[in-house]
Amino acid sequence: MKSKELSVDLRGRMVSRHKSGEGYRKMSAALKVPVSTVASIIHKWKKFETTRTLPRAGRPSKLSNWRRRALVREVTKNPMVTLSELQRSSVERGEPSRRTTISAAIHQSGLYGRVARRKPLLSKRQMAARLEFAKRHLKDSQTMRNKIIWSDETKIELFSVNARHHVWRKPCTAHHQAKTIPTVNMVVAASCYEDVFQRQELVRIKGKMTTAMYRDILDENLLQSALDLRLGRRFIFQQDNDSKHTAKISKEWLQDNSVNVLEWPSQSPDLNPIEHLWRDLKMAVHRCFLSNLMELESCCKEEWAKLAKDRCAKLVASYSKRLEAVIAAKGASTKY
Repeated sequence: MKSKELSVDLRGRMVSRHKSGEGYRKMSAALKVPVSTVASIIHKWKKFETTRTLPRAGRPSKLSNWRRRALVREVTKNPMVTLSELQRSSVERGEPSRRTTISAAIHQSGLYGRVARRKPLLSKRQMAARLEFAKRHLKDSQTMRNKIIWSDETKIELFSVNARHHVWRKPCTAHHQAKTIPTVNMVVAASCYEDVFQRQELVRIKGKMTTAMYRDILDENLLQSALDLRLGRRFIFQQDNDSKHTAKISKEWLQDNSVNVLEWPSQSPDLNPIEHLWRDLKMAVHRCFLSNLMELESCCKEEWAKLAKDRCAKLVASYSKRLEAVIAAKGASTKY
């Protein structure tokens, strides 16, 4: 047992027993620690008059104290910053440092690299809204559920399939953001009607999607999708609470076209069956050997068309089970 692993109280008892004339072997048996450990603690106390872990001799760190504080501020502000990015910023400032040096400095502040959680961090208000939504819509008839046009958007990476991403955080804490590489953004709409699942074409979003772009996507695709899905104009449109979806011009377009929007609770990807289809699509795309974004877009559309209809139908049919899971979890995140 190393001396630094011993509690301060146990070290103090060793010193007290030594002062009373107790031998090393007797202390070892009474305190259940090796004799060598007892001897090391007593020797340190005699030499330095303390049993605390003393700083070790070694080469001084190249990082100044203010640079250490700057590193801690940077990783606290952006927990998903990588060691490579920190090293590049160090070189730009004229203070080149090794990755191990930077990592050690961050560890000294109590921050360590851990895998970011994928499940969203829910507030009490959001949990209450999810629970209320699940209870209200669990009573919906199957006919009403068949009228829902589900929508979602995702980012598909060229050289990875939603790889795990790390964050800097302290032990026993959690970070709920997931970092993605902006490559090809896709939007899709789908519905299950009379036990027949129909997938609409993927729509690529070039660059960062704006509110105007989202309105144009609705104008060019939503009503046509409803016709293709044999829903006519009597359908329910599902979308999440992204700021582009709830913007004024988006709401105006939906109102002008008499679209009935499903009031969706915030932070509820586990209620949308398309989330699982994204995973299936990304796994299929990952098995292809692609070299550029054009090939990626083409592959996405080809693999999307190949997705099994029974798999899609089962996911849409799982909507009621998802609602039940939210109720059982009292509004918290579920396995979906």
